[in-house]
Order: sequence, then structure tokens, then C-alpha cells
Amino acid sequence: MTKDQWGALQGQLRETVGANNFTNWIEPLQFEGVTDGVAHFNVPTSFLGNYVQRNFGDLLLYAMTNAGADVRRIEFDVPANKASMPAVSRAANTPDRTGQTQTKATQSMTSRADLADLLPSAPLDKRFTFDTFVVGKPNELAHAAARRVGEGGEVTFNPLFLYGGVGLGKTHLMHAIAWELKSRSPHLNVLYLSAEQFMYRFVQALRDRKMMDFKQIFRSVDVLMVDDVQFIAGKDSTQEEFFHTFNALVDQNKQIIISADRAPGEIKDMENRIQSRLQSGLVVDLHPTDYELRLGILHSKLATHRLQYPELELDEKVLEFLAHRISTNVRVLEGALTRLFAFASLVGRPITMELTQDCLADVLRASERKITIEEIQRQVAEHYNIRMSELIGPKRLRGFARPRQVAMYLCKQLTSRSLPEIGRRFGGRDHTTVMHGVRRIEELKVQDGQIAEDLEMLRRTLEA
Repeated sequence: MTKDQWGALQGQLRETVGANNFTNWIEPLQFEGVTDGVAHFNVPTSFLGNYVQRNFGDLLLYAMTNAGADVRRIEFDVPANKASMPAVSRAANTPDRTGQTQTKATQSMTSRADLADLLPSAPLDKRFTFDTFVVGKPNELAHAAARRVGEGGEVTFNPLFLYGGVGLGKTHLMHAIAWELKSRSPHLNVLYLSAEQFMYRFVQALRDRKMMDFKQIFRSVDVLMVDDVQFIAGKDSTQEEFFHTFNALVDQNKQIIISADRAPGEIKDMENRIQSRLQSGLVVDLHPTDYELRLGILHSKLATHRLQYPELELDEKVLEFLAHRISTNVRVLEGALTRLFAFASLVGRPITMELTQDCLADVLRASERKITIEEIQRQVAEHYNIRMSELIGPKRLRGFARPRQVAMYLCKQLTSRSLPEIGRRFGGRDHTTVMHGVRRIEELKVQDGQIAEDLEMLRRTLEA
């Protein structure tokens, strides 16, 4: 069989195995020729060769025989391994201090490299490094923990669990850890992916009946990083596999970094055993940004924009205005500044307060989103697992009265509604009842840490 005949045969194989399988497994094969009934292929890694031999070997043999080739066996060779064979052969009989041969070590390294080539890692953003991460009081602990993990070596906390609202820097820190590890220890197999990608790979392995390959790949990593783990909540089979993967890596002292939008114990429909494992390491909260941190982020982005738009003039008060007005999401804040610079460049005007208000009118309106009493009631009822009718009803049981007072307090703090109006929305209660509830919660949040924690979490959820 010639290389031209193999090229013609590839079209047939594509139809037989499907486009995805062909692209992933058949296309990388380089046909070298047939010698004494043995078809020789060059492959990038031995892992790929073994996989094709196990899953598509019979199909390839049948297709080549059917095309008229005298082929009884197929062999897959790694060119890089061939080139290094003499050196390996010489060292084969030289044991190291532990009594193991260098050949075994070389094979182990090759195997790890082969697996690394096939790890389904998500792409990393080059902008998200530790150098570009602005540190402030709300995120200093998360940054310090991420730095420690990024240094590599023995870490006393495993897993590292980062959680916080949208746009607070979780993904940035995850990418920064991955970049730092790759820079310091290039030999490490660092796998970063979202929980959605993990589930997709799992479902694909189930569909293709390749679960052992899935397990082998995911359990061969040195560092596993899973973003937005709350996505797998309620997906029982995916949780089961994630649990076993988690345990297998921890047993091997491999580092795990997880992120989510809330604390492990607060992720609904997440199995208790997984919540327990996630809480066994260091759990770090990225708090909402304060004014100083937002201003620092804007100054950092300003330096970048100055390189792209060196001639643009900027009123310093604009940054202070943006840091004050856009308070919930750093992504929106950075996007607003990018938009402002682009708009000013296009119209050829300096960036003034007037231009800012005209250009970012929709963003500023959205940042002024009004929280409604109904929204607060619904969120509080969901948090305390009671019905809306029980929250606003006449019952004075403590299990209903305390959440009711919490809701009244939040209504007073987060809305501009008057006390009589708030009272009317809570079953027609008098304004003095609302005043008593607000005062009671103000006292309890100082005395009771649980109340203070509930208030903070509810506030964060409502303002997100």
C-alpha cells in the first residue's frame, strides 16, 4: 500500500468512525509503509498509538486488507522514542540509587508526557496572571492562598476552595495559579477546566463506552483545577465520578483547586460527602470589592489603555466616579472603562464627566438597579426555607418571626420605602412593628454571628 492509497482510504474511515473520532485519533497517524505484512504508522505519542490499536486496530486492518494491501499486523511508532533509543538502551542496565533502572524512569516520564498531550484542558487567558491581579482587603487572603499554591511543592491545605460573587476575581486567580505552576514546574500536568466541561467529558465517555480512558486521563494529573463547581449540583452521576476522581487525587497527594459562586455548604443539591470533601481544605471567600480596590483596578487598567490610546486626555474625577457608581461587578467596571476609551478615541474628544455620563448611560442606569421588597421577601423565604405566606403571615413562632424581622431590616437598609409601606407589605403590620424588628436585628447582628453571616450573604445575593 502506498501513501496515496492510504490518503484515499482516509475518506472512507472518516465516514465509518465519524468526524470527531477521525480528527482526534485517525488523522494524526502518519502512514510509513508496509514491510513483511506489517503496516507501520508514526504517531505523536505512545498513548495515542495504544488507544488507536485498542479501539480502531481491527477496523484499520480490515479497511487496508479490503483495499488490496497485504497487511496482517499494524505497528505504531513514536519518532521521538526511536531517536532516543540508543541512549535509553545504554542506560537500561544502570540502576540508580533506589535500585530502579533509568529505563523505567524514562518510560514513566514518556507516559506522563503522552497523557499531558491528551488532557482536555481549557485555554488559559494570558492576561490573567498574578502580576495583573489587583490586591485589596476584600481579596488579600484569596490572593495569598493562590500564590502559595502557585509556588508548587508541599501545600498544607488541599483542596483550595475559592468562592464569591460574579466578577470578583475567582477565574483570574485560577488562571494565575495555572500560569505560575506551568512557569515554575513545566513537567507538571496541570489540568484547568470548568465543571461543565468535566460533565461533558464524562457524558461523552459514557456514550462512547470509554470510561476507563476517562478515569485514566483525569487521575493522571498533578494539579486539577475545576471552575464553577456548582454547575454539577443535582447531576448525580457526574457528582459520583467527581467524588471518586477527587478522592483518587487526594490519596496521591495531588493538588486540587476548586471555585464556586458560594460556600460548599450552601450549594444546593450537592451531595453531603462532596460538600464535606470540599470543606476539608482551605475555604476562602472573595468579598465584594470596596471603593479603594475598585479605584486601584481602574488605575491598573488605565495604564494598559494608555499604551493603546496615548493621546487621550482623562479627567481624574472620572475614575473616582466610576469606582463609586459601579460597585457590584469588576467585569462591568473594566468594560465601562474600555468602552469609554474606545468611544473617546472614535469621536476625538477628551474623557470628561459629561462624556462619561453620555457614553455609559445604560451601564450607570443598570448599576442603579432598585431592589424591591418582593425580591427581598422571596430571597429571605428561600434562605430560611419557609413559605412566602409564612413570612408575611400572622404567625409569631420564632421560626417565622426571626426571618420576618431579617426581611424588614433588609427592606429598610436596601430600599427607599417608608416604614408604613414596608409594614403594609408584611401583612398590613403597623410601622412600629417594623421599627421594633429593625432594632432587634441591629442588636442581634452584634451578638449573634449567625445572624450577621445571614445578613451579609443575603445582602450579597440581592446586590449581585
